[in-house]
Amino acid sequence: MAGTKNHDYHILEPDPWPIIGAFSALALFGGAVMWMHANPYGKFISLAGLTMVLVTMFNWWSNTIKEAHAGDHTPVVSLHLRYGMILFIASEVMFFVAWFWAFFDAALFPSAVDAVGGHWPPKGIEVLDPFAFPLLNTLILLCSGTTVTWAHHALIHGDRKGLKLGLMATIALGLVFTSVQAWEYAHAPFAFKGSIYGSTFFMATGFHGFHVIVGTIFLIVCLIRANKGDFTPKQHFGFEAAAWYWHFVDVVWLFLFVSIYVWGGWGAPIHG
Repeated sequence: MAGTKNHDYHILEPDPWPIIGAFSALALFGGAVMWMHANPYGKFISLAGLTMVLVTMFNWWSNTIKEAHAGDHTPVVSLHLRYGMILFIASEVMFFVAWFWAFFDAALFPSAVDAVGGHWPPKGIEVLDPFAFPLLNTLILLCSGTTVTWAHHALIHGDRKGLKLGLMATIALGLVFTSVQAWEYAHAPFAFKGSIYGSTFFMATGFHGFHVIVGTIFLIVCLIRANKGDFTPKQHFGFEAAAWYWHFVDVVWLFLFVSIYVWGGWGAPIHG
């Protein structure tokens, strides 16, 4: 019979959000460039683009959730969604490789970079004590990795209460991490400008902090969905993707802590 579905793939209905999202991203980044070049309309275009990007994300992901409830996420579709998340995390790994590369390029070869002055950290730089707040934040993120795993195992075994408690604990730990890092930034003895140490430090740790905020929002959405009755032991890719992302954030922080806080500041005077 014509039109009968005889495969496991989900053929999407025509949807305006991809084209809206593309033009929204163009406005966001085009406006940002105009803003940086002192164009009076740049900030308005960029903010409008950001607003539409957020609207696109909300509606597109809402459609994906509706498709899951409608039974369109067959095993084949679910597998491909997982492939997509794996590729996204791989791209995020490459993103952080760039910041680590910038840091190690200056730290390992200080004599080759005029701005460093042949010494790492550059002379006159006081560094943060890695075994104070940075170590505390390391313990916080490691604990959050266990609580999100607890939530995952609770979901697999049908324990809805454990799922919600694990999510709430992970969200709370994420908020504490962000608060501690904000305090650390406010009291840092060096600025973003003025030294390659400060710029590489804040770019690497700052983007990680941004990812923690994104991951926390991701988990809050999962908690809202869990309270609405979403997720089953056999179908919970939305939560699984959030858990993968959170573990990725944990691992990146371990590399940041060891390489930038401990090794990167070795031998320099410690602030406070």
